[in-house]
Amino acid sequence: MSDRKLDIAFWNYDRTRPLADGTIKIDGVNASFHSARVVPQIFEAMIRRRAYDVSELGMTYLLRTMDAEHPPFVAIPVFPNRAFRHSAIYINHAAGICRPEDLAGKTIGELALYGHDGGTVPKGILADEFGFRPERNRWIIGGIDFPMDPVDFVPQPHPDDVDVTMAANGADLGKLLDAGQIDALISADIPRCILDKSPNVGRLFADSETVERDYHRRTGIFPIMHTVVVTRELATQAPDIVKAVYQGFCQAKDNSAQRIARGMTFNNMDTMIPWLSNLITRDRDLLGEDWWPYGIAANRDAIDAVLRYNYQQGITRRRFTIEDIFAPYLLDT
Repeated sequence: MSDRKLDIAFWNYDRTRPLADGTIKIDGVNASFHSARVVPQIFEAMIRRRAYDVSELGMTYLLRTMDAEHPPFVAIPVFPNRAFRHSAIYINHAAGICRPEDLAGKTIGELALYGHDGGTVPKGILADEFGFRPERNRWIIGGIDFPMDPVDFVPQPHPDDVDVTMAANGADLGKLLDAGQIDALISADIPRCILDKSPNVGRLFADSETVERDYHRRTGIFPIMHTVVVTRELATQAPDIVKAVYQGFCQAKDNSAQRIARGMTFNNMDTMIPWLSNLITRDRDLLGEDWWPYGIAANRDAIDAVLRYNYQQGITRRRFTIEDIFAPYLLDT
């Protein structure tokens, strides 16, 4: 029997590259791999046109499709993009924000849409740990200096008591933050004013790495931004193929992790980042030998947090469970 042809899309990550370059093969699959300039373009192609059989998808993007009468996708427990997000909250120093509680009553910008993956998680953490309530704020949604198309291919709900408006076309939320026209900004992408070290702006958590490491020590959560989905038809008709796809992603990730670990023997001299080996050691000491785990068991708390945050923030109409969104035959991974 010939291998099944699949179109598979993801961004150019080190943990997926072994699939794209052929280092790792997916058993029983003749794969064509696709990417895009920015990852939301992959999401759009999958959601608008079902352009792929298998695709990376932001968790909040997936959950917005789950409220449909016939949800089009099923997730597999692969998480190509995850990030600690205390560092994604930026402030204007003149706004009088010295601690998380000071965000109350402020005007906050958010990248791309109300409840993007890099915004849902920090808002959830702020609510859990500091009593943050989004309805106390005015929200301005827009872009930053990096060009990105409007996210108009998914529903954009928000609770009725949350004041959300779109920024003017072409507005740069980073510039608005720098100028004091907004008080704070939550963004997965770093605005130019932060990269340029403008004296007007900074992070809410100035030593964000210390805060994020402490968060992981206390909770065990390494926040998840994106997962991988398959079409519901593929999930239903070809479970063995979907299992092989999952294994392929796992093998690709493990291949990259092993390459990074082996590189420590030579002080990771192929990469021009000083002290990189020390950073890898610190990360493995905190996060474990498998510091970027796939599967349900190692990620149950992190997945559940995302599902809860999306419900609490009014992005989904109901509180989804892990069993609602992941392929049933991969729940024991």
